[in-house]
Parts: sequence; structure tokens; C-alpha cells
Amino acid sequence: MHPSKIRLIEKKRLLIVWDDGSESVLELRELRKRCPCATCLAERDKQSKMYIPLFAENQVTVKSINQVGNYAVQITWNDGHNTGIYEYNFLKRFSE
Repeated sequence: MHPSKIRLIEKKRLLIVWDDGSESVLELRELRKRCPCATCLAERDKQSKMYIPLFAENQVTVKSINQVGNYAVQITWNDGHNTGIYEYNFLKRFSE
């Protein structure tokens, strides 16, 4: 499954139109909470199950989205964080 179109909606959500015609709308705040980079994974592992991350507006605002090979996108957030590679399978499962 690959996206045929990706665009931001009102700077708060990510719309993905998949090559099978289905669509996913993902909340940027939730994507940032689940950033798959090693730093964010380690940070989440250190926290208790009750931990709720809070983000400033610039941490959940997208600066750019770039394709990585034919399997993922890299999101650069306005605060400069850009090490998360969001695989298409992850994005599709995340939306279900």
C-alpha cells in the first residue's frame, strides 16, 4: 500500500489518499506522540504507563514532509525534530 497523495488539512491533520482509493486522516498531535525515532521511543520507554506527553504548538506543526525511498515519509516538525521515519504500513495501521 502506497500513498497517491498526502496533504495537510488546516495544519492539524494529515490526509493520505492510498493507491487503492481509501483515505486516512491522521491527527498531527497523535503522530508526534507516536514518533518512531529512537530518541522518542527511548523517552516513552522511560515513562510510566500513565505518562501523557504535552506538546507546544510548534512541536505539532509540520514544516515539511519528504518521501523516504518507496516505503515511508520523514516529517520535519517546526521545532526542528526530523528523525522520525513514518513507514506507510505504520501510517495505514495508525489510521484504522
